[in-house]
Amino acid sequence: MRELPRVVITGIGLASPNGDSLPQYRRNLLEGKSGVVPYNIRHVGDTFAGVCNFDPLRYQTRKEVRRGTRAGGISIWCAQEALKDAGIELASRDRARVGVYIGITEHGNVETENQIHEVAQYGFDLSFWSHHHNPRTVANNPAGEVTLSLGIPGPAYCLGGACAAGNLGLIHGMQMLQLGIVDLALGGGVSESIHTFGIFASFRSQGALARHDDASKASRPFDRDRNGIVVSEGGCLYTLERLDDALARGAKIYAEVRGYFVNSDASDFVLPSSKGQEACIRGALAHAGLGAEEIDIVNTHATSTKQGDEVECEAIRKVFSGTPTRVNNTKSYIGHTMGAAGALELAGNLPSFEDGLVHPTINVDNLDPACALDGLVLNEPARYSRGIDRILNMSFGMLGINSAVIVERYRN
Repeated sequence: MRELPRVVITGIGLASPNGDSLPQYRRNLLEGKSGVVPYNIRHVGDTFAGVCNFDPLRYQTRKEVRRGTRAGGISIWCAQEALKDAGIELASRDRARVGVYIGITEHGNVETENQIHEVAQYGFDLSFWSHHHNPRTVANNPAGEVTLSLGIPGPAYCLGGACAAGNLGLIHGMQMLQLGIVDLALGGGVSESIHTFGIFASFRSQGALARHDDASKASRPFDRDRNGIVVSEGGCLYTLERLDDALARGAKIYAEVRGYFVNSDASDFVLPSSKGQEACIRGALAHAGLGAEEIDIVNTHATSTKQGDEVECEAIRKVFSGTPTRVNNTKSYIGHTMGAAGALELAGNLPSFEDGLVHPTINVDNLDPACALDGLVLNEPARYSRGIDRILNMSFGMLGINSAVIVERYRN
């Protein structure tokens, strides 16, 4: 069996509630700055959300923004920024050998809700229904909008993986490079979830929508008084290349993708399974050929729900207790970016390879004993004395999908 080529990350493009570039995002993570703000959504009313503030007109015309979708606009921004960060000019590449693989939680709810609201103003006269509705709502829309904007005729589609989807986009891009299907992959995840009232209404009906007097403290994983999710929008796409190709062009290398694993709980529509999550973590370690003690940072999925955080901590405890591994969480700053979460949260930790710091989980005023973990970094950054070489990034989603990706500092 031939050895698969090594795959590396050479560019990062992101849009987050607290930063639209990796340096800004990382600075705010180390300084404890939340991106969660008060938010009002039709039919639900006042709540909280993580809202992105990038300029869509940097890469699109006003007409293109109106015709397309918010998810598509986020994807275009992230793709353009990732290519620019990697120093790649598509004009000098065979664009048919470029693949676009974007993880999504869901797509189309925003446009469908908006269209129903629009025609309701006119007695449901469907002559007011937009002819753009179908291309806006198909599941491949975000990836398709990227191909239209950048003129990429290569393979491009979305991967529906609930809140594990951001990792899936990266994993799939890696696989397509290793199989020789493409020579450059744009992989990651996006979410436009804050623009659909249905998501807020559903979480509220479950009693799982965050409440607090201060928006910046509403997302508080591991805290004893946590009470729910903050819904957020965002995105992160990576330029992924085979190592030999990256070295040949003298590319900057952020990290090498060392291993991954995806599995399913097969137990419940919504409730997570510690057993399934533990199996996913162990599967990623086995795929990477690593022991738990060789992981320096575990970025948790924890969404700030009572049961979800406890279940995940139980899985982490079973694998990492007694190791020097540090544990943190990014949703405490930006809320839950759904399909973007895996990719966006990994990006926030990648600079640790250079600065040696572990960004903390913020808003933990009273640690829940059920969430107490060895190596949990709270409220202030921690410096890892032995250096940081490997990160395990976890993302889980509804219907029991689990994903884990391991990246490591590139070495010859």
